Amino acid sequence: MSMRPSQDEYSDFFAGYISLVPENDVLNVLEQQLVEIPAYWHEISESEATAVHSPYTWKIRQVLDHLVDGERIFGYRLLRIARGDTTPLPGFDEHFFAEASEERPAPLADIIESFESLRRANILLIRNLSAAAWSRMGIMSGSPTSVRALAFILAGHIRHHDAILRHRLPHLADHAESECGNP
Repeated sequence: MSMRPSQDEYSDFFAGYISLVPENDVLNVLEQQLVEIPAYWHEISESEATAVHSPYTWKIRQVLDHLVDGERIFGYRLLRIARGDTTPLPGFDEHFFAEASEERPAPLADIIESFESLRRANILLIRNLSAAAWSRMGIMSGSPTSVRALAFILAGHIRHHDAILRHRLPHLADHAESECGNP
């Protein structure tokens, strides 16, 4: 897919995520993230995963769980809209989800594996969309949203939180950049 979504294909809330993906080939970005992101996450220790760094209020583990939740939810929304389902899709309270993830914390390896599995599934879905599906519109969180925008949101959401993680864990950021070739 090489066509960027226009501004009328998503709400202002998601504009920041989409702006973080200047590339036109969003599928390539998603595929690169499947390699780069887990490699970085594997460098996070269990003790670092329970840290909170002011001014942030979530533990690193909660951020990773949030990214897995986002991958699952945005992928589900993309599927529904791509298939032509016009049922309005509600938003979700990310803070509620983050708190709920603390009830039964998964080992980091399971969180990473969940992301990898979900991202692979989303890539396969996106790779095999019909040309017509890319421009289909649905209602997400009360606003019109296209399948094309959702693919960019998936990539941009990861980039947004990845930048914060690299700021919070600078000793890993340098290593991950050299390993993964990140700018």
